[in-house]
Amino acid sequence: MAADAQSQDPTPSSPAPAVEAGAPPDFPPGVELYRTPYRNWTAELTAPALWACAPNSPGQVVEVVNWAWQHGWTVRARGASHGWAPLTITQGTPPDAPVLLVDTTAHLTDATVESIQPGTVRAATGISIEALLTLLEGSGLGLTASPATGDITLGGALAIDAHGTAVPALGEQRPAGHTYGSLSNLIVELTAVVWDADSGQYVLRTFQRDESACAALLTHLGRCLLTEVVLRVGADQRLRCVSRTDIPATELFAAPGSPGRTLESFLDASGRAEAVWFAFTDRPWLKTWTVSPSRPLLSRQVTQPYNYPFSDNIPQPVADLVGTIVGNAAWYLAPALGAAEFSATNLGLAATLSADIWGRSKNTLLYLKSTTLRYATCGFTVLTTRSQVQQVVHEFATYYSQSLDAYASRGRFPVNGQFDVRVTGLDVPADCGVPGAQAPLLSTLRPDAAHPAWDTAVWLDVTTLPGTPHAEEFMRELEQFLFQRYDGTTAQTRVEWSKGWAYTAAAAWSDQTVIGTQLPAAYGPAQWAQASAALDQFDPHRVYSNAFLDVLLP
Repeated sequence: MAADAQSQDPTPSSPAPAVEAGAPPDFPPGVELYRTPYRNWTAELTAPALWACAPNSPGQVVEVVNWAWQHGWTVRARGASHGWAPLTITQGTPPDAPVLLVDTTAHLTDATVESIQPGTVRAATGISIEALLTLLEGSGLGLTASPATGDITLGGALAIDAHGTAVPALGEQRPAGHTYGSLSNLIVELTAVVWDADSGQYVLRTFQRDESACAALLTHLGRCLLTEVVLRVGADQRLRCVSRTDIPATELFAAPGSPGRTLESFLDASGRAEAVWFAFTDRPWLKTWTVSPSRPLLSRQVTQPYNYPFSDNIPQPVADLVGTIVGNAAWYLAPALGAAEFSATNLGLAATLSADIWGRSKNTLLYLKSTTLRYATCGFTVLTTRSQVQQVVHEFATYYSQSLDAYASRGRFPVNGQFDVRVTGLDVPADCGVPGAQAPLLSTLRPDAAHPAWDTAVWLDVTTLPGTPHAEEFMRELEQFLFQRYDGTTAQTRVEWSKGWAYTAAAAWSDQTVIGTQLPAAYGPAQWAQASAALDQFDPHRVYSNAFLDVLLP
């Protein structure tokens, strides 16, 4: 059944012993070498059996990279493979391609809290976000926000400026060691394997956050390989997470200035909010997180993460519908699937007593396992002012809803997942506590020097089952609406690197105008060129590249 395929574990199967036939020649002795399949989050991008290795130290990573350069291979860091975009490999990569996956999760997972005040943690990039947050929690430290899925690696998260959802509530002051931006903005120091012209080889080099050379590596999109980072962190916070499903979308996403329970009102009160609007339903699932040092009377204390099992483990009615939709091409059942998911959420919150939970930050911020339903996802971001957030959300939600209805009126159902909105601050370099800190050049959350008033980012994602007819066409129209409406005058559209973007009517990551013109303009042509040049300087042989990255960052 299709639902079973959706819930497969994306991590590679047990390594098969390397065989002599076709094995990489003269491979560094002592480095574990094997063949393994590659499959991204939705299994839309796969390779049947690539060569992979599991270095046990940064020194072995250097050996592997130098071997690849000398033998004409490319190296692709591989963590949890929890992504959509072709930043690791491209579709159609054959088994005999000179591509080597470097598994960071087997051995490069050490982490140590080095100080409490100010908080710093030194971590190898193969550690999972959940393991990192657990380590921090043990020392009374934490993050303001994090990705919802805990099994992604730190290195993967930093490569694409992963984030959560958080802006300061009205009157809230940023605690020392915290940021409302991406995880990349917490980097104090990083160590990477880069080209050294003096020695004529790739070497380990440590960069400090105040070095201009560091700026391109903070969010590198896979064009570099980091082995270790030092992050700034702060005192852990207790958070109350309240879920609601009683607010109509027309009220939550109303025009700015409207009375009632608008998204803006929840941001003002809590600062942390996410709204999930299942397709063809009328009431989103709204979650808000509020800093609460003491447990509120009505909240249930939680001591572990992942407190929404109905979301992590596909309920049978939802699984049955997914199987019917995919197996029988019954795409017209999208409204029924949206209704089933909303019902499962409503019933699940009540049955698990998880509508109002409280605990340490890790236990409310991590809420999604890899067993959840795997949707194809497009992701866009609008940089704007805090006062314009409701306007952006209202305009996009209205356009999305009207477009969805227009498609349905023609018997087309391109979306059977949900629309998701989150709101964050930007990557303010001073947040990391390093004087002269550089902003991540390629981070979606890098501030725009020409528009200092833009202090907030609205993240807009739309999900649908892989293979849904007309989905790419629909996503393209959403993307073009955003680039035209927020073109850098009153607000700026950028993209969420790990997800779907640059849509043609047939495929994502294919619109050459978006890739070659609109993205450099959105991030700043000078900054784009600076990042591309720096990444080439550190990897002139393009060992860390693939066919897609060669076009994105030529």
